[in-house]
Amino acid sequence: MSPMSGPVAFKASCPDCRARFELDAGALRLAIGGSRRATFYSFTCPECGASVRKPAGERIVELLTGGGVSTLRSI
Repeated sequence: MSPMSGPVAFKASCPDCRARFELDAGALRLAIGGSRRATFYSFTCPECGASVRKPAGERIVELLTGGGVSTLRSI
């Protein structure tokens, strides 16, 4: 790790209000299912309060788990 490392911030956007923002790992949830359709991440938009759910491919899963996002695994 570099000496400048600290909490990880993830860039995100809301499809409802179109706001762009950064979220820390505690604001995101990752669900890993048995298929691509069942693997997604979710968060609540800090601007409008909408519940947002987006698909998570392999690379997104790597980034989120590496950044400390809590993960729920389903069968």
